[in-house]
Amino acid sequence: MEYVILAVVIAVIAVGAVAGLVVSGRRRKELPPKAPAAPLPAKPKAAEPTPAEPQVGEEAAPPREAPVQTVEEVQLPATAETVEVEPEEAVEAPALEVPEPTAGRLVRLRSRLSRSQNSLGKGLLALLSRDRLDEDTWEEIEETLLVADVGVAPTQELVERLRTRVKVLGTRTPAELRALLHEELVTLIGTEAERSLKTAKHEDGRPAVVLVVGVNGVGKTTTSGKLGRVLVADGRKVVLGAADTFRAAAADQLQTWGERVGARTVRGPEGGDPASVAFDAVKEGIAEDADTVLIDTAGRLHTKTGLMDELGKVKRVVEKHGPVDEVLLVLDATTGQNGLVQARVFAEVVDITGIVLTKLDGTAKGGIVVAVQRELGVPVKLIGLGEGADDLAPFEPAAFVDALIGD
Repeated sequence: MEYVILAVVIAVIAVGAVAGLVVSGRRRKELPPKAPAAPLPAKPKAAEPTPAEPQVGEEAAPPREAPVQTVEEVQLPATAETVEVEPEEAVEAPALEVPEPTAGRLVRLRSRLSRSQNSLGKGLLALLSRDRLDEDTWEEIEETLLVADVGVAPTQELVERLRTRVKVLGTRTPAELRALLHEELVTLIGTEAERSLKTAKHEDGRPAVVLVVGVNGVGKTTTSGKLGRVLVADGRKVVLGAADTFRAAAADQLQTWGERVGARTVRGPEGGDPASVAFDAVKEGIAEDADTVLIDTAGRLHTKTGLMDELGKVKRVVEKHGPVDEVLLVLDATTGQNGLVQARVFAEVVDITGIVLTKLDGTAKGGIVVAVQRELGVPVKLIGLGEGADDLAPFEPAAFVDALIGD
């Protein structure tokens, strides 16, 4: 019996061995043949040992010895006290311009009236110097005055006075004729009118308010800027009000004029209410203790009723702070009789206190000074004689006539 059990065990072991060989053979057939390993490249010999890149499992490796520095060897970061900071260069504010003094400015600008001299002053002298003053000559004198926009009534008045004076004078030397013509032209323009600008601060501390009005294209904003220079030259502290909100460049232009002489400009949004800007300008002038507030209004056609009514509104709103001291009407001397029509309409809307005649250097129509004064009963207070910053001058009748007649 024992032999039988031993034989069975041996048989089972033999069967298991044969099965294991078969399975192993099948697995060897299924697996692809293993590619031979490529030979490793020869490692170049380093001149000096370099630290190896960290490898997997290196955390468990024994720590390397790091160099230890003493407290004296440790370099501390620079502090604010040790850092040398270069001082920033101070940005210098642009130097303010110093306008020319107004006293005698018209005398310095007399050469700008050279074009008017040829037709009015020198033309009259040439005619009066003829040996025989017949009716044709007097008609030429009258025509010269009319072309110069003196006006019909003032022309007839001047011709009659010249006729009488020449007969009484008898001899007519050039010096005598010049003195005669000078005297009569000054009389025609008038010397009794008050031509000074009311720009001084009131006794109660309120600044004087000057309103500048006129049609489009007469150089109104430029004139406002030049007038600001005139006031600064006379020692006034000026605040400019850019109430022309309809023309995009008007406020920028006026502000540029102000910055050149140190005058502050109050402005509002484009297309905003002009009356609101004018009101704020006067309010700012009171707060800054200014001497004069100069308000540039929008140019408007004298034929547009709505725009003219708005100008009246601007004046009424400004008067909530106090009365307006000056309303200056800017006229283009080259427009002649059309300028008189404009003047009449503006005078109906606001009380004009003075006339500013611009572009008088490029015209032979210097007689407009006489005509506009006769039309409105308002004196010419300022004249523009060029495009320069200081080419706006207070009007002085005697100096003006001197420039017209020449030496």
